[in-house]
Amino acid sequence: MNNTEQNFDKAINILYGKNKTEIEKQIARYQKLTSDFTLKFGSNGFHFFSTPGRTELGGNHTDHNNGLVLAGSINLDSIAVVSVSNDNNVELYSEGYDFPFLVDLDYLEPLSEENGTTNALIRGVASRLKQLGYSIAGFKAYISSDVLPGSGLSSSASIEVLIGSIFNSLFNKNSIAPEILAQVGQFAENNYLGKPCGLMDQMACAVGGIISIDFKDPLNPVFNKVNFDFDRQKYKLLVLDSGGSHADLTDDYSSIPAEMKSVAEIFGASVLRDISMNSFIDKIPYVRKQLGDRAVLRTLHFLEENNRVEEEVLALESGDFQGFLELVKASGDSSFKWLQNIFTTKNIKEQGVSLALALSEKFIKEIGEGACRVHGGGFAGTIQVFLPDDSIAAYKKNMEKIFGKNSVQVLNIRQIGTVYLNIL
Repeated sequence: MNNTEQNFDKAINILYGKNKTEIEKQIARYQKLTSDFTLKFGSNGFHFFSTPGRTELGGNHTDHNNGLVLAGSINLDSIAVVSVSNDNNVELYSEGYDFPFLVDLDYLEPLSEENGTTNALIRGVASRLKQLGYSIAGFKAYISSDVLPGSGLSSSASIEVLIGSIFNSLFNKNSIAPEILAQVGQFAENNYLGKPCGLMDQMACAVGGIISIDFKDPLNPVFNKVNFDFDRQKYKLLVLDSGGSHADLTDDYSSIPAEMKSVAEIFGASVLRDISMNSFIDKIPYVRKQLGDRAVLRTLHFLEENNRVEEEVLALESGDFQGFLELVKASGDSSFKWLQNIFTTKNIKEQGVSLALALSEKFIKEIGEGACRVHGGGFAGTIQVFLPDDSIAAYKKNMEKIFGKNSVQVLNIRQIGTVYLNIL
């Protein structure tokens, strides 16, 4: 076994644990991707990359108003096999697509026809890195991801940070900090992909582990690692995909930060982070008249949820897991009743998230422990569930009868963020 093979095997064990079945699965996954890459590009100079997906643990829709969040990177990831190109083009194949994504790095302005595509992410990441003074150059890549689109685990953020990591490692000597890679990914998603988003997803994918993030200064977010192991509690973190399409939900998502910021403007601020609960309560009659009740309720959610993140961090750091679960329940109630991101009013017949929460709450009540809440942006897609180990099989059986096979995924927190495997 040569040094490259030894380093690769070491990296696989660091990233994916010591379970023999999981290790064999991941090795086979990288081997297949390498074979696919070789068929397209040949076998010169393999570079391997991995970027995790993320799960939001606390702070539902707080990051876009400079709030606090609690997030974790997960064991599901996006991976890439890469070689340096001889030209200034990026040629990227993605598993499941027969055609390549091609980007000429000599032209980095947004293209309207690329809106919503992987091309837009590549061009946007490259553009922002160049603006910040970093080096960019052409590469050839083959990528694969088990962070599925629509899963609520940030597939787009995972890909954005993965692309940034390739530029970072191959052309910038790994000099770009994780938080910068996250900001570059957000820039690409906002300005090139055409999707409004905060910075939480990219930060969790880039940094790794459980982290609390303070976005008071969004250009310089402050993050801290939170040392906690759910497995030691004999609990698991699950996500349930309730189905439903995310198509045509951009207006629903964007209405939340827009309404929150409209309230902030009444107080002469740009974001809700800059106003207090007391000053807001005093002015509710005026805000109702100007913006309506939903904006009031969403502001109440933000102000309470922002404080709740601090309480969740304290609960985890002090080992008060049951206290943390109570805060998860409170967060879920607030999202449902005040934030109102559980279903879209465009199609009231489709309320998969509401149904998943109702059935999960019933299950939790019957076993006497656990917690659940909406996960991520909301309106469609996933919920988050914390359950004791001995209840997971029954939960999966019950829910998959309704939402389909493999609709429930058991997650693990990954301690390493985006990484270049060749030097791990």
